Amino acid sequence: MAEHRSMQRAALLDAARSLLSEGGTEALTFPALAERTGLARSSVYEYFRSRAAVVEELCEVDFPLWAAEVAAAMEREESPEGKVEAYVRRQLALVGDRRHRAVVAISASELDAGAREKIRAAHGGLVAMIVEALGEMGHEQPRLAAMLVQGVVDAAVRRIELGAAEVPEAVTDAAVTMVLHGVQG
Repeated sequence: MAEHRSMQRAALLDAARSLLSEGGTEALTFPALAERTGLARSSVYEYFRSRAAVVEELCEVDFPLWAAEVAAAMEREESPEGKVEAYVRRQLALVGDRRHRAVVAISASELDAGAREKIRAAHGGLVAMIVEALGEMGHEQPRLAAMLVQGVVDAAVRRIELGAAEVPEAVTDAAVTMVLHGVQG
């Protein structure tokens, strides 16, 4: 019984990822989840009490996997500059991933305080990954610098997601240059 519930919950989360990546938060409804999974609408409520609960669980499940990929890319680098570059490049490489599209859709939605706090905490953990490297690079306020680097990453994500005129690789290269060399390039 527990294994069946676990499989159903995983199927619901997978359906939620698909709905979010295809149609944003408006597409994430319990009727749509029920249709995608073949469950009765009332059964969806047995697993999640609200859309916010689905969002919270997606963050709990997906964000650590995404962060682990960023951390692994950074660990392969030896220099602090290489670590910062890997941090930027790996996040932007994940833009096309369904998990990332779901997180972007989630962060753009109106959520309850609990879900919003989980997203903030997850982003805080991501930003914390580069504080040490930025300190090694000589930044006097590495935490502030890390937050600003994440701001560049977030802007690049939006540019890629919009399907801007530039190819994603050009956006990524520009973001890396901005982070490592500022506006002077």
